[in-house]
Amino acid sequence: MTEPSETSPQGPQATPQPPTAPPYPYPYPNPYQAGPYPGGYPPPPPQPYAGYAPPPTGPRNGLGVAALVIAIVALVSSFSVAGGIILGIVAVVIGFAARGRVKRGEADNGGVALAGIILGFVAIIVGLAFIAVYVFAFNQVGGGDYIDCLQKAGQDQNQVQKCADQFRQSVENRFSVTLTPTP
Repeated sequence: MTEPSETSPQGPQATPQPPTAPPYPYPYPNPYQAGPYPGGYPPPPPQPYAGYAPPPTGPRNGLGVAALVIAIVALVSSFSVAGGIILGIVAVVIGFAARGRVKRGEADNGGVALAGIILGFVAIIVGLAFIAVYVFAFNQVGGGDYIDCLQKAGQDQNQVQKCADQFRQSVENRFSVTLTPTP
């Protein structure tokens, strides 16, 4: 028998070939396959600048500046109790916290923090002096008598109004001013 020829009267015929698989290993690594790395995954990439310390941060001078600003505001508003005493205490506390940062080397504005502490103490002293002046002035215009009158009046509105009128008259006589508003 003769073997069939690969040529036919119409010409050579090609027999279809099955598709071939890509060569092993595939273009994508198999993460579940054991390989040169433990667990099948490569190590993470190295961090930039490995071995170098991070750049130093600047000094943290915010508390010292805050102490100085609050102390200045306290000194300017020391004629009121809240301004002089309360803000002065806040400035002193923040100033001491800022001095602590300077001693630890976290800040470099020790002079500003010290100025905030000193001005805070000055604001407290001036605020206490204004309280003494207010109490003295209140007693000079008859404030003690006004408070005694109000305590005796109790809930009687007519007596309370009479006490207020007497106090206003005392202030007008003492300072030669008229406190009665004009319509």
